[in-house]
Amino acid sequence: MHATPARTTHVMQGQTQVSQDPNEVLTSILGSCVAACVRDPERRIGGMNHFLLPGSDPRDSGNVRYGAKSMEDLINALLRKGADRRRLEVWLFGGANVLGTQTGVGAANSAFAMEFVKTEGFTLRGSDLGGTLGRRIRFTPFKGTAQVALMQKAPIEKPIARKPSGPDIELF
Repeated sequence: MHATPARTTHVMQGQTQVSQDPNEVLTSILGSCVAACVRDPERRIGGMNHFLLPGSDPRDSGNVRYGAKSMEDLINALLRKGADRRRLEVWLFGGANVLGTQTGVGAANSAFAMEFVKTEGFTLRGSDLGGTLGRRIRFTPFKGTAQVALMQKAPIEKPIARKPSGPDIELF
């Protein structure tokens, strides 16, 4: 008997994906963004979102790039598939300061996600938030397993200024 190979679904910025397929793995790559992996362990259904900005859209347009709308969409999708809100468990990932700037977006995303879980009364199963490195995450909703790998910073290439050494070189 052969095992069925895993089916990988990548969750991009502003997206939400829900699954109860035993062979599906949800993945994402995160910097300052945050992904919430949410699961009902009894129904073996779960999902992942990927949001870019904390809170709600100030224009109140229901933009899924914002955490409030993204979390609402994920929770509602799970409930429509039969999940029970009282059993939901959550893993949170991302929120890094990958650019080394002081924008604070990663920290604000992390704080929003933690506060959302607390306010809604969900069980926080685990989190890997903050720092300066991006992350690759894998979540298997059916099994309730989450994996995270920190990404290495790419070396910054500095241009080398050279003077032309002969008539063959054309600068543009």
